[in-house]
Amino acid sequence: MYINYYDEIKEILVKNEAYKRVKDYSKNKSDLNSYYEVGRLIVEAQGGASRAKYGNELIKEYSEKLTKELGKGYTVSALKRMRQFYIIIQKGATMSHQLTISHYIELLKLKSIEEIKYYVNISIVQNLSVRELRTRIKSSEYERIGYKEELKEPKINTLIKNPIIIKTNEETKDVNEYTLHKLIIENIGNFLKELGIGFTYVDDEFKIKIGDRYNYIDFLLFNVKYNCYVVVELKVTEMKAEYIGQVTKYINYIDKHIKEPFNDKTVGVVICRKENKFVMEYCTDQRIFMTTYEIIN
Repeated sequence: MYINYYDEIKEILVKNEAYKRVKDYSKNKSDLNSYYEVGRLIVEAQGGASRAKYGNELIKEYSEKLTKELGKGYTVSALKRMRQFYIIIQKGATMSHQLTISHYIELLKLKSIEEIKYYVNISIVQNLSVRELRTRIKSSEYERIGYKEELKEPKINTLIKNPIIIKTNEETKDVNEYTLHKLIIENIGNFLKELGIGFTYVDDEFKIKIGDRYNYIDFLLFNVKYNCYVVVELKVTEMKAEYIGQVTKYINYIDKHIKEPFNDKTVGVVICRKENKFVMEYCTDQRIFMTTYEIIN
């Protein structure tokens, strides 16, 4: 059966324009559905055995006709994006009506479907604007988090980025722990987002008493996703073995005196200037994780 792909594409786009004018409240859903259907038809048109024109030539032809008959907005690039949008959805990316087509246009620039799926998920969970999504992509968050989709039940460490980006307007070269702590406090919201998913602020320089001595935990956080307290220690040096002992002590204290019975076990994160994989290789405590920080102006 002969299918006039151009006429079908034109009909979808005309309906979408009319739908957006009449029902503005749900135009986003209409945009996404229209992009998907047009992309599907373009793919079919390019792959039909009886078609005389393929690939870019076919898209160019459709673009010229649509522009002439419907006006601006249907360039070759726009139609290619619709085709690409359909393909990534077919490959497993979620088509969520919580996101706009502008979100997906940012995602179409990425090469890996797993990376696209990660950013779709994080955009939905954290209700990211297009600008916020663009910033996350630009910061190479996917690479820093080391995300693995095959982890059906990811642990908290799989969601912690490496490195953590700490932004400041000040000129900073070598910083001490006090200065690093101050930079984080000045923009605690950004720090929590940088750290990963579900982190909330409890306190900083959290005072605890062990024996007859007081100790101060740099940051005590809580992760709502994993229902656990998180001890964070800042170090401006390379990771050292003694840091593990320090964090273990703090974790045990929180588990004994702060944690409620319905909370999961406390975990610890050491944020240091430089990794030392040998130290972590021989760390048998699965509650302790390490990441690094990078200060940018």
